[in-house]
Amino acid sequence: MGLFYGMLNRFKYRDISEKSQDNYYEYCPHCYANLTLQKGYSQSLKYWECKGCGQMLINPEVEGDLVWICDECGAVMNEQPGFSEDCGEWKCTKCNHVNKIDVSELYASEDEFQADKNNPYRGLSDADALELSMYQEEEAIEGKANIILVRHRETGKRYIKKLLTIYNKSVYSYLMEHPIERMPRIINIFESSNCLIVIEEFIIGQNLEHILEKGPLSEEKAVIVALYICDILDELHNLPTPIIHRDVKPSNIIITIDSEVNLLDMNVAKWYDPEKTDDTQYMGTQYYAAPEQVGYGLTASSAKADIYALGMLLNVMVTGCFPKEKRVTGELWNIIERCISLNAEDRYTAKELHDALLEIMGK
Repeated sequence: MGLFYGMLNRFKYRDISEKSQDNYYEYCPHCYANLTLQKGYSQSLKYWECKGCGQMLINPEVEGDLVWICDECGAVMNEQPGFSEDCGEWKCTKCNHVNKIDVSELYASEDEFQADKNNPYRGLSDADALELSMYQEEEAIEGKANIILVRHRETGKRYIKKLLTIYNKSVYSYLMEHPIERMPRIINIFESSNCLIVIEEFIIGQNLEHILEKGPLSEEKAVIVALYICDILDELHNLPTPIIHRDVKPSNIIITIDSEVNLLDMNVAKWYDPEKTDDTQYMGTQYYAAPEQVGYGLTASSAKADIYALGMLLNVMVTGCFPKEKRVTGELWNIIERCISLNAEDRYTAKELHDALLEIMGK
């Protein structure tokens, strides 16, 4: 695919010495980052992608403004031996992807290229694009551009469309075929070049984060919420291959008008692998994420990481604070303290925590 870059995308030079015109820095014309200080940069390079803003730049000494970029890996093909604009198609020597070389498909500007590059629907098949077009966008949820309320054009039913750049597709595929009670049902998934597009059930209710903005819950109400979450986690953790949610927190919990508690957002969820000693990617939300989720544990995150988050959530629901700021009192603190033990093995399972909380309710 070709890109047309005007003269504004040339490197910019600025003198840094009053005594010598041979000493100069080079700057990006878009973000004004100092190119000379960027790792790997050399003044002899014909092309350079600025580390500050990601824009492609052309050395002023290069004739012409046409740059051909590999659709797959983003490598500049102009510099590859044997490349010609007249060859019709070109197999990138960096990744072996076959690119169509067609001047009728050039971008008119770099802004147009960046818009297409970041387009969440880029690379979808015609069939997927057609199916997605059946969901009419209505509004962004809480101003988040990647979480959108949509309405099916034929049935009129509303759903949530999510554009995820962090995800495990196999987790969503499994949940689409094996829905978990009190979690949004996955209706369909589409994978583009840039993201996973998820169509899921729209659950009407109040976000727990917003509820807590009005003040803490009573201990009884907090325990009831936790009991629901225990049930959901128990099912996830006891699948043939357990799924670890890894992001239990108030904003991921919806309480319906009937007081049903639902757990949302599986974008950082992962399959549990007992052979792993560390997480490939450290995910989670500060204070709710267990030590092992952020690289400070002795093992990779397991089901016990979700129990840690639920313990933190219990304390926040009752006091409005994390334990380091203010702790609940009495027997509930004894339970929370075990939930948030630094040693994952000392924490409850979801079933054990459920039973311990029920005992408190009985008393």
